[in-house]
Amino acid sequence: MTEVTLTLDNFWTLRDQLPLVDARSEGEFAQSHIPGAINIPILNNAERVQVGTLYKQAGPEKATLKGFELVGPRFHLIQREALRKFPAKKLILYCWRGGMRSQILSWLLTQVGFEVFRLEGGYKTYRSFTHACVRQTYTLLLLGGKTGTGKTVLLRALRERGEQVVDLEGLANHKGSSFGGIGQLPQPTVEQFENLFAEQLRLLDPKAPIWIEKESRRIGRIILPDQFYEQMTKSLRIEIEKTEEARIAHIAEEYASLEEEDLLQAVTRLQKKLGGFRMQQALDDIQAKQDASWIANLLGYYDKTYAYDLDCHEPGKTTLLPLHDLDLSTQLDLLIQTKNILHGTISHPTH
Repeated sequence: MTEVTLTLDNFWTLRDQLPLVDARSEGEFAQSHIPGAINIPILNNAERVQVGTLYKQAGPEKATLKGFELVGPRFHLIQREALRKFPAKKLILYCWRGGMRSQILSWLLTQVGFEVFRLEGGYKTYRSFTHACVRQTYTLLLLGGKTGTGKTVLLRALRERGEQVVDLEGLANHKGSSFGGIGQLPQPTVEQFENLFAEQLRLLDPKAPIWIEKESRRIGRIILPDQFYEQMTKSLRIEIEKTEEARIAHIAEEYASLEEEDLLQAVTRLQKKLGGFRMQQALDDIQAKQDASWIANLLGYYDKTYAYDLDCHEPGKTTLLPLHDLDLSTQLDLLIQTKNILHGTISHPTH
């Protein structure tokens, strides 16, 4: 069959229709890749290092010959793997710059009947887009609230209502606290997080409000881009309020059923901030299944930290919204109504 080169603009149109293959090494793929891609390396990690070193020491010709020497005996295996994985014989392909590795894989696949669409400029072109995308200017609307106010639940429900929402914690596989990684999938690298982030942002209208949960700059090991975080600190913010009883109940529902050892380790990580006595109280309560007690204990620490964070937000940008004892639908109605006020012509009291 034949090969067709794709611009990035054409790639967006075609990507949901065809499988996507990354021809880079498994190490490059693990570091970051286009979401949804499947890795079929032309050179593995060790071979890539070997060829790269030879390129620097002896030039491109010897490096190219070495590359073919290494991968040539596997040509038939690569073809068989592709035939097994993609029986329709039609896919999109990329490597780092859209150069030799993707060209070789494209040639191998067309020899056994594949129709190949090769991304012009490769992953580098895609990554340039995502890097810029997460650093553009957006109209953000922050959803704030103390620990246990159910912000993630509200964000998901707002999205179901048709609102523009980006769930940073969901993308980061972390809830942002010492407990945030429990029960979560491994976190992506910072670069892969930005790819996932950009994939959502590019589908949204940057001039219309985008709901974002108020976060620290660091979510687990993920660090938000400086420009985006700076926008967050200056954006309008709706600060929701709920009773301590409701917050404890929400946290208990979310965390109390998790593995006891994970909870104990999370509390132990807070020793310097809690102090030895308070930490031991929480540990004892977890082991005694006194969920309301250990949660109330930790809320004292988290609330103090959050109060400082609230004071650091740009003055005049925060609207307080009590949501005490309201059903989910009513909470959503009030949030959307407040958004419309903040982004309309009607003024609203600020904190």
